[in-house]
Amino acid sequence: MATSPSPSPAEAYAASRRRAKHPQLTRFSAESAFEFDDFQIRGCEALEEGHGVLVCAPTGAGKTVVGEFAVHLALAEGRKCFYTTPIKALSNQKYADLVERYGNDAVGLLTGDTSINGNAQVVVMTTEVLRNMLYAGSSAIPELGYVVMDEVHYLADRFRGAVWEEVILHLPDHVRVAGLSATVSNAEEFGEWLVEVRGDTTVVVDEHRPVPLWQHMLVGNQLLDLFAGQNEADPGEQLRINPTLLRKTDDLGRFAPTFRGPRGGRRGAPPRGPRFRPPSRVDVVERLDHAGLLPAIVFIFSRAGCDAAVAQCVRSGLRLNGPEQVEEIRRIIDERTAELPEGDLGVLGYWEWREALERGFAGHHAGLLPAFKETVEELFVRGLVKVVFATETLALGINMPARTVVLERLVKYNGEAHVDLTPGEYTQLTGRAGRRGIDIEGHAVVAWQPGVDPKAVAGLASTRTYPLRSSFRPGYNMAVNLVSQVGADAARDLLEQSFAQFQADRSVVGTARRIERNKEALKGYSAAISGDFDQMLDYVELRAKISAREKTLSRQNTSSRRAETAQSLEKLRKGDVIAVPAGRRAGLAVVVDPGLDPIREPRPVVVTEDRWSGPLSSADFPAPVEALGRIRLPKHLELRSPKTRRDIASALRESGIALPGRQRRRTAAADDAELASLRRALRAHPCHGLAEREANLRWVERYQRLAAETEQLERKVAATTHSLARAFDRILRLLSERGYVRPGDGEDRVTEHGRRLTRLYSESDLLAAECIRHGVWNGLGPAELAAVVSTLVFEARRDTAGEPRLPGGAVPGAWQETSRLWVELTEDERRHRLDRTREPDAGFAWPVYRWARGESLEKVLTAAETNGQELSAGDFVRWCRQVIDLLDQIRDVLGKEDPVGSAAAQAVRALRRGVVAAGAA
Repeated sequence: MATSPSPSPAEAYAASRRRAKHPQLTRFSAESAFEFDDFQIRGCEALEEGHGVLVCAPTGAGKTVVGEFAVHLALAEGRKCFYTTPIKALSNQKYADLVERYGNDAVGLLTGDTSINGNAQVVVMTTEVLRNMLYAGSSAIPELGYVVMDEVHYLADRFRGAVWEEVILHLPDHVRVAGLSATVSNAEEFGEWLVEVRGDTTVVVDEHRPVPLWQHMLVGNQLLDLFAGQNEADPGEQLRINPTLLRKTDDLGRFAPTFRGPRGGRRGAPPRGPRFRPPSRVDVVERLDHAGLLPAIVFIFSRAGCDAAVAQCVRSGLRLNGPEQVEEIRRIIDERTAELPEGDLGVLGYWEWREALERGFAGHHAGLLPAFKETVEELFVRGLVKVVFATETLALGINMPARTVVLERLVKYNGEAHVDLTPGEYTQLTGRAGRRGIDIEGHAVVAWQPGVDPKAVAGLASTRTYPLRSSFRPGYNMAVNLVSQVGADAARDLLEQSFAQFQADRSVVGTARRIERNKEALKGYSAAISGDFDQMLDYVELRAKISAREKTLSRQNTSSRRAETAQSLEKLRKGDVIAVPAGRRAGLAVVVDPGLDPIREPRPVVVTEDRWSGPLSSADFPAPVEALGRIRLPKHLELRSPKTRRDIASALRESGIALPGRQRRRTAAADDAELASLRRALRAHPCHGLAEREANLRWVERYQRLAAETEQLERKVAATTHSLARAFDRILRLLSERGYVRPGDGEDRVTEHGRRLTRLYSESDLLAAECIRHGVWNGLGPAELAAVVSTLVFEARRDTAGEPRLPGGAVPGAWQETSRLWVELTEDERRHRLDRTREPDAGFAWPVYRWARGESLEKVLTAAETNGQELSAGDFVRWCRQVIDLLDQIRDVLGKEDPVGSAAAQAVRALRRGVVAAGAA
């Protein structure tokens, strides 16, 4: 690498003064193996100067340096620092990094299932743990000096994002917050909110990648640049798509449909162009290896796809490691998996997993055993695993940079549907490419297949607009905790300070301005009217009332006339002569068939003077029908015969019956007293005789249209502003009805049931509290309680056929009672216009019951598979730990002396064994 030019005397003097002003940063940077970038220096200086800081920088740029400096400051000042992360894997990794730097005694770890040295001066934790500590009034909070919120952009997550805002809002003012975020396009807006709720906060934004990223597409076995003349040094440069890539994909795209199902042409004729065969995953790995682009992460977005890719590489005989690397891999595997029971290794797929690691490739997804995932992460960071086939969970925070990132597809399943990747997701995924201090450049590769447009890929790669949107909304646990700690009024004020409300209020700024403009225009309209404006409005309202009354009478008259006409048609008999008043059949007609029907209106069949024959209905008569006379008709008529119709028409003309004269019908409006009164009032109105009346009316009409539009805009603003406080009030009304909050003297009070709810942190927190309150879990044994409690945390990945299997004994009854309470709760939630609590899912009840009863992992997983459940070992461990977490809360809420609390404690001990306990201190 080229050496940087020596600084001038003036630059050296300025740097010296800067170091003297920030002695802690000088000491901290002296311990670093690399020189800090400008954005890192600015973020650290802001912290040392006593400010909070928000650092937004691309993935891999090194923003964690600022977080680690907050740790350094806390240790130097003798204060505590909490380092929060969104996921346990990232917490574990950051804990290992800080232990290596500061030692075991100084650093602790707290996650949902791990507790190591929790009273240490520096504690790494998941964000939910800190939220719970704040609500519980932890004794560690007064000693807290710094909180690092890694991946703070996670507050946009629709399921867990609210926790980040809860922490930011509840932290004491003396705590300095260091927020570390991926690049977002509204960093300044987020920073402004932090300044508003946390005080002085410095926003540091850096969009420069320290390792340039080159974009490619893999078309067959050919690796082509996405952009022509790409220049990472100049991000503002207008990028042009590689014309060679466009030609290649256009040619292949034209032929691609031919091979899915040829139509036309000579049978068995060969294709007229080169047939496209997508490269296998083995081919992709070998192509990257030959190009010197390993190590690589290949994102597949499917657990089954990741496992299949590893199996394909093993079957192919591919090896990416030499004998010395294999020995090192075996040593690390043995260390990492020492706690796993030997009897479970077979069912865990341990030997196949180990063989793949020794060859240099692995899978990484949420279905893997935690010990397996952590081993893969360590081996990849050490360069011993060359290729990882991963789902998108790998992109979140975990420090696993690669030289190359490959995207097999640009579509992923989001839990509800298959959706296209967003520019933000594409940037997050490809941001892993390029290892700082190791690689000169990183590479992002999109595998081409028919239907993938290079222009769309270029749009993803070049878009820099991905704003941070808050997902914050109050919940039951949050509501009772807020009422308990600060009272309902202060809670509303706190909710008004959330980033969600901040954004909502900003979203109506433009609307509010439009309302102001409209109000100014309304003043101008009223001024343009000559005479008394209020009198003119009164006159217009009178005209509107008259118009409305006339329409009402017209509808009534039409309906009444139609009913009378239908009744008159029912009275007609064969031989009656009637008058058809209008239309093509106007004139005299004789009824040849009354057309009576027990269900529908009558449709008499007639013959007219001009020999037409057919049915008529009430729609052909504006008034009731009367018979004008009668003529004799034969008993049997053959109307299809022209002679019959001619004879009837001749008899009709010779009957001497004449058409009646046109009579003017008196309308209902003529006799309506209300309408007559309104018309008299209109004629007597002072504005009725004004010469400028019609001109004034046009201004009033404009005024009313604009006033209606303004009122609609005001309703929209009102619905947006204070929206969270209104949601909070709806939650309080439901909680009050159910006895969790009791109205007091000017202030709500949390009841005993409410205090229990304050300590239940679950997606189904209120349902859990209701089950405890109504005693539906009383009398359950430890395994039975674990089975029923699992229904509140488990969520199947996709719909499964048939009903889930339940254990016998008391479980089905307790499950039915739990479901009944859920139904009652959701009815109340619908009434109060609240989000519905998720329906309990019994899909994990049978496996967790058997595990709590002491059965082997192999038996539990085999039984689950027999029942048609998709349950990997990693999923099993994850769900067991979530059940343990909720059981722990139930035990703490009720106490071990309570029968249900005692059963919960026993269930935790029964579940926490073998693979479930491995790696959890």
